[in-house]
Amino acid sequence: MEQFRHSHSLGQNFLTDGNLLSAIVTDAGVTAGDTVVEVGAGMGALTRRLAESGARVFAFEIDGRLAEYLRPLEEEYPNLTVIMGDFMKADMSGLFEGKYKAVANLPYYITTPVLFHFLDDDRCTGATVMVQKEVADRISAPPGGKDYGVLSVSLRLSGRAERTRTVGRQMFDPPPKVDSAVVRITKTEPIGDKEGVMKVVRAAFAMRRKTLLNCLCSAGYNKESATAAITGIGRDLSVRGERLSPEEFSALAKFLQ
Repeated sequence: MEQFRHSHSLGQNFLTDGNLLSAIVTDAGVTAGDTVVEVGAGMGALTRRLAESGARVFAFEIDGRLAEYLRPLEEEYPNLTVIMGDFMKADMSGLFEGKYKAVANLPYYITTPVLFHFLDDDRCTGATVMVQKEVADRISAPPGGKDYGVLSVSLRLSGRAERTRTVGRQMFDPPPKVDSAVVRITKTEPIGDKEGVMKVVRAAFAMRRKTLLNCLCSAGYNKESATAAITGIGRDLSVRGERLSPEEFSALAKFLQ
């Protein structure tokens, strides 16, 4: 693999710091007896650390060149299975039974769909992911902040997110143009009907500079109903959507039904 050429289209930037790799496994809470799904195994640096924990590891890699490079690891670690293919299109029901933990070093272009895939899968208990720092800011942003938005709310409707560490770009090969961060998401009991709540959330953030009432009306909600819903959750009609917590969005959606 000395002559391996990284694929820019696949967002390939590989971690090179051994201490950091071990720390990510610790952050994810991976121990012997766990089942772990890794997305984007790359050259196997994190894959190896996961396998060394004693967990049953299923490592997905979409790049066929890398998947073949990883095959020898299966002989070294009987608890490791390398799967070449697109994780988003994979049927995992036949791979293993029971719950699993997710671990991934995610390129920007697939971060959101992969996270939602994990959150929507009842078998996934949580995910520890490496993402661009600005995405981590959005994931962990509190209500009212400039980074708080649709992604922040949607994740908190079914999970609790915390940033465990910031990772400088120099720790990757090749170095990306931005810093990254590790985020641990623990699944929780869903807050309300997610589909119904997200409809309201998307409407609320469609025009951030406008009030929540104007956003809801622009999205097709009846003004009288929207007014009653906003006051019903104890908010003033001048409030903007970015001020509402996930719990308030859930309550708002119930009123609007």
